[in-house]
Amino acid sequence: MEVKVELSKFKVKSGKAKRVDEWMHFLNEHMEDVLLTLKDEKMHVETIFRECHEGQEYLYWYSIQGEGGVSVEDSQHDVDKKHLEFWAECIDESGSPIDMETEVVMIPDNIRKAFGKL
Repeated sequence: MEVKVELSKFKVKSGKAKRVDEWMHFLNEHMEDVLLTLKDEKMHVETIFRECHEGQEYLYWYSIQGEGGVSVEDSQHDVDKKHLEFWAECIDESGSPIDMETEVVMIPDNIRKAFGKL
């Protein structure tokens, strides 16, 4: 089973730190619903990291995803619709995201096989 491992960095719009706080709180508070959406996306692992560097805030998405999943934009789940609203409000899309280059993926075979059963 093929998996896609990604890490991407997104710039947060100026003045949106409080809304990002609310966004992250929303995702944490609705984790049961969030996990249901991951199944449709064939998303095995998704983690959001936050960084403030020289006064600029960034969010990083790390994910391990299987093949053939539904994109978040096509999701019918309410939690994904709210997630996309926060995204539109908080993420600065005037510049491209920074996609990190995957060099080495270290996932033991038993974990890879488990991904195929999900």
